[in-house]
Amino acid sequence: MAIFNKIQIVLGFLSLLHAAYSAAQHRAYLRITEQEFSQLPIDIIFQAIASLIYIIYNILQVVGDFKEIRAAVDLQAKSWETLSNIPSFYTFNHRGKALSPVYEQPNPDAYDRAYGGENYLD
Repeated sequence: MAIFNKIQIVLGFLSLLHAAYSAAQHRAYLRITEQEFSQLPIDIIFQAIASLIYIIYNILQVVGDFKEIRAAVDLQAKSWETLSNIPSFYTFNHRGKALSPVYEQPNPDAYDRAYGGENYLD
């Protein structure tokens, strides 16, 4: 179905191009006949507007569904515990160890034994 809409977009642009060419031809005709330009004929205006609407409709069909702008829609499925869990904000090397005189480096082996081993899952 998307290929059909893409073809329709091309046809819409061709129709818009034809309306622009017709407007240029009308302007040249007025220059040749030395008439004053007041406005474009209504058929050219109608063709240009109809072509634009046709193009916009088919582009929206090709693009597909839009996401909601409201943040609440994306956050409804998340719990309060997972909202603050953002791994890109994790900081492991910070100035706390330089400011604290009693800071002790954590032992990663003890952490793995407590939480990372297979015993934790049982």
